[in-house]
Amino acid sequence: MNFPGFTEEDFNVFKIDGLDARMDQLIKHIRPKLDYLGNYFAPTLSALTGDEMFPHVAKHARRTINPPNDTWVAFANNKRGYKMLPHFQIGLWETHLFVWFALIYEAPNKIEYGKTLEKNITNIRKSIPPHFVWSADHTKPEAMIMGDLSDEELLALFHRLQTVKKAEILCGLHIPRNEAITMDGEEIISRLNDTFQYLIPLYKMS
Repeated sequence: MNFPGFTEEDFNVFKIDGLDARMDQLIKHIRPKLDYLGNYFAPTLSALTGDEMFPHVAKHARRTINPPNDTWVAFANNKRGYKMLPHFQIGLWETHLFVWFALIYEAPNKIEYGKTLEKNITNIRKSIPPHFVWSADHTKPEAMIMGDLSDEELLALFHRLQTVKKAEILCGLHIPRNEAITMDGEEIISRLNDTFQYLIPLYKMS
């Protein structure tokens, strides 16, 4: 199949009440698209990073009551998991499509990575586009726009990664749902591909 893009129906899955009902529709509508993107981008990211990358589609298997508010496919250089490793994600909240480079709370090398980011702030400022976004928590939909952040605010994010046990760092792109649903599959693939090109240096620093 060619990638069909995302629809209003996909984003509305996150409005469905109840774990079973929401998961049923998520599995039916969104997961095949995440599977497709996982298989499509794993070879691309392997070539860009120099590491063999494996796709991991979120299964939300530990949930017993609360339905998921977002879902994703992650890419890491390990077949068994991604949470402890620097990785990439493509996914959906009800409000937007996201593409991330991420180092989340389970990664053991956060202190070293935070120091590396601090040392490279000038290069990061030059290489990450101003409309890209940063987040310190992968469980929340909000993010900070690169162009709105001062060097001091960026450095505070990098410092927090070194000092707070649960700290995380994510950088990437949000595409609002209203825009995402107007894009065809080819346009989405192209935008995701462009985004990864900008994020690869952050991966290599890790």
